[in-house]
Amino acid sequence: MPFVRSYVRSDGTPVRGHSRWAPGARREMTIVAAVGLAVLGYGNAHTANGSDSTQPTPSVTYPIRFDHADSKPRAAVPSPTVSYPIRFDTPTAKRAEPTPSVSYPIDLSALAGRR
Repeated sequence: MPFVRSYVRSDGTPVRGHSRWAPGARREMTIVAAVGLAVLGYGNAHTANGSDSTQPTPSVTYPIRFDHADSKPRAAVPSPTVSYPIRFDTPTAKRAEPTPSVSYPIDLSALAGRR
């Protein structure tokens, strides 16, 4: 929205500073508001007549009971999920090596003469 600074008309009437809509913006905003109200009214149309036909009907009865199961629980027996053996690499022992604390090479021969 453009802001119009205060000014004095040619007949001497002072006009305060104000903001005004850009040309055509009021009509566009009216159209957007009308479409928004139409969408809102159409989206809530099913609650106006009181029918809840959009609610799904449950196909399951809760709580779920397993009547065919034994009364005492059994321990789960693990079984393989594949029929072929899976071999995993065994880790090998590595030598402990010192890691450098700087990322650039240090020439120790250049320092040896000055010590």
